[in-house]
Amino acid sequence: MKERKLGDVILDVKNISLAFGGVKALTDISFDVREHEIRAIIGPNGAGKSSMLNCINGVYTPQQGTITFRGQTFDHMDSRQVAEMGVARTFQNLALFKGMSVLDNIMSGRNLKIKSNIFLQALRIGPAEREEIRHREFVERIIDFLEIQAYRKTPVGQLPYGLQKRVDLGRALAMEPQVLLLDEPMAGMNVEEKQDMCRFVLDINDEFGTTVVLIEHDMGVVMDISDRVVVLDYGKKIGDGTPDEVRNNEEVIRAYLGTGH
Repeated sequence: MKERKLGDVILDVKNISLAFGGVKALTDISFDVREHEIRAIIGPNGAGKSSMLNCINGVYTPQQGTITFRGQTFDHMDSRQVAEMGVARTFQNLALFKGMSVLDNIMSGRNLKIKSNIFLQALRIGPAEREEIRHREFVERIIDFLEIQAYRKTPVGQLPYGLQKRVDLGRALAMEPQVLLLDEPMAGMNVEEKQDMCRFVLDINDEFGTTVVLIEHDMGVVMDISDRVVVLDYGKKIGDGTPDEVRNNEEVIRAYLGTGH
């Protein structure tokens, strides 16, 4: 893997704590993400990884801590505000419109970019029609990039799981994010599908310059494509550094990798 040139800190998570009733999901978590970085969050099931992403993209409001995005600091953000600022998210459990085509699913990711009101959109007249054509051209480029041209008019529910994951990724890319949050993008995939998804993640980072934060259980994938890795266990941070530093961290080995590694 070629070495990436990382920029300034784009996302800074400080002292985030989150609890549901008496159950602590996250305790005093801090880490940062740099521009153009692929930043992995790893840990056993129940470590708090998805909860962390949910705090970043405004689904959960932490009881403590702040999140700074491009120099603006927030105690909490709502999901729409996060999306408008340039943070997109894929989900572990696919939240696609199963009866709609691949093209229409990815088009739904352009909603925040559409300026025409819904009445003009429905009539498809004048500026609204020209705007829709521009958005469709952008979506077609994403479809080409993800190599799903053959399925563009196919209802998503008819596609195999690996291709549905690509559509979910395409919908997030349609938002033209500065930061892309990927929640287990390779879960449930076979070896070939994982290799394809790894390639797409690397290309998104390289060709679009998109910063990527991903949760992933496949340690081989994490160590191969990440610049830095933060490790959570029972809602606490137990490691943070380069893949090599994390791989050799005794606490991480005990908690997550297992002494056999």
